[in-house]
Amino acid sequence: MNKIGLIAGYGHFPLELATTLRDQGMEVHVVAAREETSPAIEALSDSTCWLHVGQIGGMIKAFKKAGVKQVVMAGKVRKLHLFRNFRPDLTAMKGLLRLKDRRDDSILNTIADLLAEAGLTLIDQTLYAGEMLATAGHLAGPAAAKRTEDIAFGLQHAKIIAGLDIGQTVVVQKQAILAVEAIEGTDAAIQRGGSLGSGHAAVIKVAKPEQDLRFDVPAVGPDTLESMHASGCTLLAIEAQKTLIIERQRFLQLADHYGISVYGTTAA
Repeated sequence: MNKIGLIAGYGHFPLELATTLRDQGMEVHVVAAREETSPAIEALSDSTCWLHVGQIGGMIKAFKKAGVKQVVMAGKVRKLHLFRNFRPDLTAMKGLLRLKDRRDDSILNTIADLLAEAGLTLIDQTLYAGEMLATAGHLAGPAAAKRTEDIAFGLQHAKIIAGLDIGQTVVVQKQAILAVEAIEGTDAAIQRGGSLGSGHAAVIKVAKPEQDLRFDVPAVGPDTLESMHASGCTLLAIEAQKTLIIERQRFLQLADHYGISVYGTTAA
């Protein structure tokens, strides 16, 4: 049986990917973040090692003990932990000394390098999760043909902030930016932007211009729609073939229930 390591962050994605990997006959060995990961991951893995954020050396040790050669990331570890609950071990400290800044890409590429130096290959998130990628077109909820200008406007500006590694989401209404995602995360940006709108704000989420499929692939799920409904956002546009839809069936049903228009789009 093939073995694979799973670095599990928060949300449902790690659970869904672990299930997919096991369904494909893989032996799944998980390193989970104490501050983030759902305890339900234990029932879906052949072994689970719980570590604090920043214990990179411990993660490498756990994977090597399990005989893992390939590793995949699923679910983010929120960047706020770098400032609140960060507990770096010696390996992580060595990585920090290499950093020129604390952008997401800089941190994640350094983690990938540390894994590679230990003989572990970090693979694309979409390699086993391709069926979770959004398709192009109208995906759920009411049609919103009259809101194409907001979608185009949002895509243009979301790509700019994504290219600067600030965030991957903007909230717009009538071609005005209401909120830009930064360190606080997507849901908080949605809540902030929706509170400034008049019940018709649009949420636009894109991949980075040079998206590294090993990590930080944009994702939406039922929690995204819950945040949108609570804050008065009624349109979600995501980049087709570059955005993961978590819990797809529940996601589509919830969009219909809340009357949220969902579109898969292609950024220019």
